[in-house]
Amino acid sequence: MKKIYLYGNWKMNMLPEEGEAFCRSLADRITGSLYGSDLVDICLFPPFLTVPSVLKALPGSPVSAGAQDGYFEDRGAYTGAVSMDMVRSAGCTHVLAGHSERRHIFGETDEIVAKKLRKALDVGLKAVLCFGETLEERESGKTIQVVQNQLLSAFQSVPGEHAQDLILAYEPVWAIGTGKNASPDDAQEVCAFAAKLASGTFGGQSRIPVLYGGSVKDSNAGELLSRPDIHGALVGGASLKVDSFLAIYENYRKLSAG
Repeated sequence: MKKIYLYGNWKMNMLPEEGEAFCRSLADRITGSLYGSDLVDICLFPPFLTVPSVLKALPGSPVSAGAQDGYFEDRGAYTGAVSMDMVRSAGCTHVLAGHSERRHIFGETDEIVAKKLRKALDVGLKAVLCFGETLEERESGKTIQVVQNQLLSAFQSVPGEHAQDLILAYEPVWAIGTGKNASPDDAQEVCAFAAKLASGTFGGQSRIPVLYGGSVKDSNAGELLSRPDIHGALVGGASLKVDSFLAIYENYRKLSAG
């Protein structure tokens, strides 16, 4: 079986005590099990104020913690912002960049996403670059062009030596939090395109993983993760409960073993 990236984006959910309880339960479930192997990479992305509680509950487990966002300046008068080195100093190993909600609710442009991505990689974080099209763009047949533009804009900011710390996450905007998701074939097509574009940009040895995000749950995860160019899932709502989160990977394993 291939290595699977199981990443949970909690968005604006989970108070510190809730996050700590979740992680203690998660740690109990995966300690000494297959989750400690090289076959799965688990990372949680809590709200900023919940990060310390999550980290407190994770020592000794194979689970990493990441931030949902970070700014591209080191210091300054940027009220409400958190710098990438603050993210790293807090104990996070990963950070999201360009999530569709940051792009479409908070107005982040491709240029801003590229700056955040570069800064994250410069300070030593693993960066999850999110990309994806709107429903209007998909229905107009513009999916590949939109994805290509988003990725190439971001790739231009990434030095070749940092490519090993880059992870891609295809998140069609119309599938985020809607209960809808791309068909396994559609998701595979876009993820394969992204993987090929990354390989062409950074060299064939870079092997940058591509995840799928967009209403991923245990009932559809097996088929999605079984596609050759989908290396994992960036999970939203289903990552808020331990059972539904782990069921995503467990259902994939059952399908692969069968």
